[in-house]
Amino acid sequence: MQRGATESRWRTSSYSSPQGGDCVEVRDGVPGAVPVRDTKQRGTGPVITIGHDAWRAFIDMAKD
Repeated sequence: MQRGATESRWRTSSYSSPQGGDCVEVRDGVPGAVPVRDTKQRGTGPVITIGHDAWRAFIDMAKD
């Protein structure tokens, strides 16, 4: 993971239910990237890092 990620916090979508489920978390504060992980595997699962432009394109597509 990129430097600076340890100083930031993970956040889950406001659409996530309190019971968990099929959700992802993103980490803010990483320059030029958006780390993403599965909420069911916090701390044990993989983290993928997506560039800001690709993340924005994904979010824009998901809104449609």
